[in-house]
Amino acid sequence: MTGQFEESHVPPRILTVDDDVVIRNLIRLKFELAGYEVWSAANGKEGLALVQERGLPHLAIVDLEMPGMSGFEFCRAVLNYSDLPIIILTANSAEETIIEGIEQYAEDYVTKPFSPRELLARVERVLRRVGDFKYTLAAETRIDKNLSIDFANQRAIVRGERVDLTPTETKLLYILMRNGGHTVTTDFILRRLWPQQEVFEDALRVHIRHLRQKIEPDAASPIYVLTDRGVGYRFSSK
Repeated sequence: MTGQFEESHVPPRILTVDDDVVIRNLIRLKFELAGYEVWSAANGKEGLALVQERGLPHLAIVDLEMPGMSGFEFCRAVLNYSDLPIIILTANSAEETIIEGIEQYAEDYVTKPFSPRELLARVERVLRRVGDFKYTLAAETRIDKNLSIDFANQRAIVRGERVDLTPTETKLLYILMRNGGHTVTTDFILRRLWPQQEVFEDALRVHIRHLRQKIEPDAASPIYVLTDRGVGYRFSSK
């Protein structure tokens, strides 16, 4: 699937990763009635396969205890190259697990049994907080004739040539593109890139420079990753 980087009126997309088909169907019913597009996967491997095939959703609702690949394993895999907002939905109410989930992976943690109405409210709160999402990220998102981004495979297609991106560069690009056309503050980027570490702006500048060297026609005069001096950075498709 290839998508154009532009404002889109398609509904926000939710990925549900849960081995309980009743839970998946309940979430699908509630969220589709609220105007969402819902993807469903029975385990982490299926969830990653959907991301490879269709691109990144706007948010994922993830169970923890599933066969094949656990919820935390799914979170680690997808957060390696993106800043996908995640809500954990699980019967596991152990304090240590809740703390691990919130500190390392998720925007929120909901225990089963749950209220679908409350879950919807939590999803909407998270989406308001993390970004505008005025467009759709496809498996390969086309910026213009010279640049496309493949997040799942951590690479850019620059003037027809594949260019590998590091996980940090891919995640940084995701954060900027998610807020395409709007300035993202330096503090926000630092918190989202390195939530468990104290990292300073100089480190971010290094990654910005490396990213520009890979995707810009001229890194010294960027047209995609722009600096709003004293505030932060902005992704432009024009």
